[in-house]
Amino acid sequence: MKALRRKDLISIFDLAKEEIEGILSLAATLKDKFRKNISYTPLAGKTLAMIFEKPSLRTRVTFEAGMTQLGGHAIFLGPSDINIGVRETAADVAHNLERWVDGIMARTFSHQTVVDLAREASIPVINGLTDRLHPCQVLSDCFTLQEKLGSLAGRKVAFLGDGNNVAHSWIYASARLGINFSIACPRGYEPLPEIVREASAEATSNICVTHDIAEALSDADAVYTDVWASMGQENEAEKRRTVFAPFQLNSAALALARPQALVMHCLPAHRGEEIIDEVLDGPQSIVFDQAENRLHCQKAILTALMANTKRKGKGERRKAKGQVSG
Repeated sequence: MKALRRKDLISIFDLAKEEIEGILSLAATLKDKFRKNISYTPLAGKTLAMIFEKPSLRTRVTFEAGMTQLGGHAIFLGPSDINIGVRETAADVAHNLERWVDGIMARTFSHQTVVDLAREASIPVINGLTDRLHPCQVLSDCFTLQEKLGSLAGRKVAFLGDGNNVAHSWIYASARLGINFSIACPRGYEPLPEIVREASAEATSNICVTHDIAEALSDADAVYTDVWASMGQENEAEKRRTVFAPFQLNSAALALARPQALVMHCLPAHRGEEIIDEVLDGPQSIVFDQAENRLHCQKAILTALMANTKRKGKGERRKAKGQVSG
């Protein structure tokens, strides 16, 4: 695929439709190579620094395994290794890492941390998750849906639950790819209005925020849910269980969508809360296909951003104020 316009992947909304389609196409190619045991090592000799402020199963394993399979190497940096903003500033971390490695993947609480890393570093920075956005997850979800449904334009994805980082990235992806997206959530837990406005202004599809489950799920080709209390919201968990109970993805809710609507969840799942076992493990569920595809989509992102880049020497650091999405 052609190189991306930006050196970083911070938000899906930074990507043009053609760039998203290029990533999904490359993911399909890399998945085929993986299943046929065909070696493909465009990142031979390259290293990815992986910054984790939050725990992870899928993000860590898929990025680390992905780098290995692409011929490169990944270094895990946990909270105690860096402690961005306390031990060192994001700028200082970026200026150190750009001298040693070829890319940075960061999974942080504050979205601004990833924005700051991308602004300061001369090497690619990938948003592995922030409290605002989760672009890698949703790109992989789109890849999975494309495998199952073919063209995504005109399809409808319904989201039950919190207007969180995953919902935000789905709103952006839907606007770019022509997907009709609806989210049903309790009052006070809607997606950020500025994200809805920004996406809706450019969308050719319908983006709907509602408190009515039936409205959201009507004619949905896929029904998506996520945990009710994300990392960092543990003190709200008990309250949220009560508030979100009517928005559980159960058999009755699923029946409001199309008869063969696909069931999606980014995992980890709190079984018996946002989703029941019967639905999560049922014949319409594709949640573990989503998890599998994190590997292939992550590899596509890494290849698109890092295959043709070179580390810059002293004095060559990119001056790119204003080029990084918030």
